[in-house]
Amino acid sequence: MSRRFVVTGGAGFLGSHLCEALLGRGDEVVCVDNLSTGDPGNLAGFAGHPGFTFIEADVCQGIPVGGSVDGVAHLASPASPPAYLRLGLETLDVGSRGTAAALALAQRSGARFVLASTSEVYGDPQVSPQPESYWGNVNPIGPRSVYDESKRFAEALTAAHRRYRDVNTAIVRIFNTYGPRLGPGDGRVASNFVAQALAGEPLTVFGDGTQTRSLCFVDDTIAGLIAMLDAGDGVTGPVNIGNPNELTILELAAVVLDVTGSSSPLEHQPLPVDDPLVRRPDITLAGALLGWRPSVDLRDGLTRTVDWQRSTLARGRPDSRAVPPPA
Repeated sequence: MSRRFVVTGGAGFLGSHLCEALLGRGDEVVCVDNLSTGDPGNLAGFAGHPGFTFIEADVCQGIPVGGSVDGVAHLASPASPPAYLRLGLETLDVGSRGTAAALALAQRSGARFVLASTSEVYGDPQVSPQPESYWGNVNPIGPRSVYDESKRFAEALTAAHRRYRDVNTAIVRIFNTYGPRLGPGDGRVASNFVAQALAGEPLTVFGDGTQTRSLCFVDDTIAGLIAMLDAGDGVTGPVNIGNPNELTILELAAVVLDVTGSSSPLEHQPLPVDDPLVRRPDITLAGALLGWRPSVDLRDGLTRTVDWQRSTLARGRPDSRAVPPPA
């Protein structure tokens, strides 16, 4: 039976993939995005679908969606470091007022609400792998805090709406995701490396490159999000959605160079303030509660990402939301 979902931030990297996956299984989707970091080009493949509606709106000002709603997926927020450092106040706004508006929509509709939180709530963790029970090590006034604390407050607001208003809420903490539609100007490590390798430019490695990340292909992340949307009211989270296969930045650079066939050198730059030194999810809960675990191999995922970037360059589609890398 078809259901109707509202996806905030639906023109973004993750949001557009979620819209497409929901439409693909027969659901109706209302995408709400103010296009501050989202890209209309991400919607091109399904914009004409009869079950799809796009509303350009700032969720901080309310969400103008009427009619019945079965689920609300709240993904609206700048997500890459260059974007949220450029839009710091807006990031805090969408984490607070935007989350409140999305929760209000879910409450009045009797809909399930899923917050797309982030592994950044763990900050620069002193525990690895990171279980959901870990409270994190976050600098609340550092430059990254506009994103970290925005998501931490969004989690608190989500939990409070369940506790005090009996809203059917859930939280997923998404770890580093990559794949098609993650533009070359996005500023995240996988897309940066691919773009630089394809252009024959040096791969920018911050610090000595021994810091670690755990990369999850977008299809796997979306499957985890949908599993949480479909889960019963008793599944509340937070639940980590990410790939537990940890690798160093230098190891990632080597795989990207191999997949692209590039001979680009590495160029080291100073490590940004409060940049996490380790990142690896404990996904025990995701398996137990959602029956979820990632399945796409890193090399396969990077190959698909490289193919997308190459085809994008060949079509000459501009990266309309390109932003410079972090200082």
